[in-house]
Formats: sequence, C-alpha cells, structure tokens
Amino acid sequence: MNATINNLLFNVYPYLCLAVFFMGSLARFDRDQYTWKTDSSQLLRSGQLRWGSNLFHIGILFLFFGHLVGQLTPHFLYAPFITAPQKQMLAIVSGGAAGLVCFVGLTMLLHRRIFDPRIRLTSHRTDLAILVILWVQLVLGLVTLPLSFEHRQDASAMLVLAGYLQGIATLQPDASVLAGIAWQFKLHMLLGMTIFLLLPFSRLVHVWSGLASVFYIFRPYQIVRSRRLNVPAGQNQPRRAA
Repeated sequence: MNATINNLLFNVYPYLCLAVFFMGSLARFDRDQYTWKTDSSQLLRSGQLRWGSNLFHIGILFLFFGHLVGQLTPHFLYAPFITAPQKQMLAIVSGGAAGLVCFVGLTMLLHRRIFDPRIRLTSHRTDLAILVILWVQLVLGLVTLPLSFEHRQDASAMLVLAGYLQGIATLQPDASVLAGIAWQFKLHMLLGMTIFLLLPFSRLVHVWSGLASVFYIFRPYQIVRSRRLNVPAGQNQPRRAA
C-alpha cells in the first residue's frame, strides 16, 4: 500500500472517527434529544425481534468488551498469567462463539427489516444501512478467525495489531507496523473505525444510554415525601386504597 494512503488510513483516519464520534454524539444530545432512541418496531412484530435482539446484544457486548480489553491491555500485564498463544486461542474460541451468536441475531434483525413490509415502510434508510454495515463487519471478523488460527503458535498477528491499537490509544500511532498484516485484518479495522464515525448519526447512538444506565446502580434513593403531610381540619383526607 502506498505510504501516504497507509498513513492517512491508519494514522489520521482513526482520530477523525473518534473526534466525530465524541463531538457528534455530544451535538446530537444537545440539539436532537428526541431522536436519541432506538425507534423500536416491537409493536409491529415482536416474535423475531425478541430472539434477534437478545442474540445480537449478547454477542455484540461480548465482542466489544472482548476487543476493548483484549487489544488494549499491554502484553506485560497478562504475561504472568497466560501466554500470547494461549490468549489468542482463547480469543479465537470465545470470540468465534460470540461472533456466531451475534451473526445469527443480526441476520434475524436484518431479515425482518427487509422482508416485513410494515417494518420496511416505517424504517429509516439509516436503520437498514447501519444493520448492513454491522453485518458485513461481523462477516469480516469471522473471516479473520482462520487467519488468526494460522498464527496461533506465536500469536504474531495479534501482538502486532494490539501494539498498533495501543499506539492509537496513547497518541503514538505507527501504521508502519501493519506492513505484513493481511488485508482482511486491515479492512476489519477500517470498517470498525467507520462504524464509530457513523454512530452519532444513526440509531446506534443509544449505546451511550446503555452505558450511562450503569450509574443508576450507584444513584442514591430519591425522597418523594419525607414526612406525613398535615391536612387542615375540615378537609377530607384521602381514603386508603383497599
């Protein structure tokens, strides 16, 4: 790949996607809060949605946090507990299982969006587009599993990709390390970055609400009435419900 194009795609583009992701999400929350929702189609057809949505969310959450922890954790932190080849095999098995679960769920969601006339008529174009992009991204991820299995002895590809992504996170990008990486891995990363770029403009923006809901666990109780109200004499007191 041309050095200039490689630099733009893997040194500049990631930060462009992250900037749009954070600033776009903030702008949408500030200007269009009424669109900050999933636009559920459960009332139109609930059966397939129940299975598809559950499988998709279980799989995608496992994959997201698996990538986040697995790729951004420096090697020296887990080296005393597990070797790099063992970690790669764990990622292949667990990530492959979660990927298949997510793929089945997303395929069901995509099928109902396309082939159910009522849902198709009430769907925005961005709804269908983001589902297609996620589906392609899942297929690419599953395609990389055999390639990862080929490098299971030394985990060379995993270590290179993890080092590159950790460099992005620490503001020290180095796209030159990806010179020997297969194009499937590179395309998978680029499409993943693009999903972050598009997220503020799609229904996926509701993931912020999902993450924010964790703080409800630590929120103190809300006091609605701290003591019994004194009702003036002569006024009827409310009856107690049977």
